[in-house]
Amino acid sequence: MRQASDLELVALTKRYGETVAVDAISLLVPAGTYCCLLGPSGCGKSSTLRMIAGHESVSDGDILLGSQRIGALPPARRGTAMMFQSYALFPHLSVIDNVSFSLKMKGVDKPTRHRRAGELLELVDISAYADRLPAQLSGGQQQRVALARALITEPQILLLDEPLSALDPFLRIRMRSELKRLQRELGISFVHVTHGQDEALALADMIVVMNRAKIEQAGTPREIFNAPVTEFVARFMGGHNVLTDGGRRHAIRTDRLAVSRGGAGLAAIVSGIEFQGHSVSVALRTAGADDLTAMVPEAEFYAAPLGPGDPVTLSWNPADLHPLAS
Repeated sequence: MRQASDLELVALTKRYGETVAVDAISLLVPAGTYCCLLGPSGCGKSSTLRMIAGHESVSDGDILLGSQRIGALPPARRGTAMMFQSYALFPHLSVIDNVSFSLKMKGVDKPTRHRRAGELLELVDISAYADRLPAQLSGGQQQRVALARALITEPQILLLDEPLSALDPFLRIRMRSELKRLQRELGISFVHVTHGQDEALALADMIVVMNRAKIEQAGTPREIFNAPVTEFVARFMGGHNVLTDGGRRHAIRTDRLAVSRGGAGLAAIVSGIEFQGHSVSVALRTAGADDLTAMVPEAEFYAAPLGPGDPVTLSWNPADLHPLAS
């Protein structure tokens, strides 16, 4: 692989007519980082990825890879490679010919390109299927072939557009660990678009939460989850309540909200109970506008079970409140 480089987005903007899909975002992704662009549909994350790849033109701003400005370069000259959501394998070519196809287009002789493709098939643990056609592979196997095909160009950055969305839940979790292993072994940056909070938390060194064409917050998974800076981030990441305390809006983790049958605190009524294995999710309705949730350890809950309609008191440690900007 090539030596990894920092990726920098500088006031990057994408317009489709009057619609602003990406609104002057700036971001630095250090070399060798697993970065997840996270957000709801239509937030601008896929348009951002496609601009980095060169599959969408840049309306304003620029993209730097190391010291090189790549915003106006064609995809093949950027030092990036993209793995598409559909995998886009050639159905009539064998696995090894799919992986080595870009080298064939560059005029590399067959023994050389097959040797390099074989090394990558070994890296993604699919060497035994080198002579099969894509239709003879499972979804997870096709994904590994698509990964090997993207990596054969020796990119400085691998771009992944929701690569796990087509897989069943069990395989999705398994492939998460495979992607992280590959990224660490290769030492290059992965920029991975997803709308799955669990996926981003599990994979990323850096999470970039986007909403309405802008970046709401960027940071480590722990920073994003434990200290959301906006109400959108707190609600989108899940596991948080947003409540008014002292006239300001704050976020507090659902597992930091204490539920009791009496004492001082905020009065609430239990509105629902959901057993979730290691914990019980208790939905709560307060006299104000806030509907809250408390995650109670399973043993603690069943030592004194609650039911819908029960009056309770809520309390928390003020140190667990995080003030929100909006």
